[in-house]
Amino acid sequence: MLHLLYILAFTVLAFLAVGNLIRSLVTVGMESQRPQQFRGNNRYPRSQAVPHPELLDEYGNIVNEPLLVMRSLTVQDAREQLDALYKSSPGGSDEGGELA
Repeated sequence: MLHLLYILAFTVLAFLAVGNLIRSLVTVGMESQRPQQFRGNNRYPRSQAVPHPELLDEYGNIVNEPLLVMRSLTVQDAREQLDALYKSSPGGSDEGGELA
């Protein structure tokens, strides 16, 4: 008897989950077909939240540039920088050479 109760409960939960999935897909489909309205001279849709201030330039427009520019390092340069950090740390020691 208990097995039938479990089967019935999980069947009901499965139908609720599938119904919720279908309802969400229909909602997303309808929102994707709706034309987006733009606010003034800003370049983000009204339905979206205001972007983070670091993503805007001084005029309030979204920055379309890479936000992180890295220069390439050689392995030796990276090793020297890590060694300098290690030696300047509180537990770092000045003696002792490199490990082979």
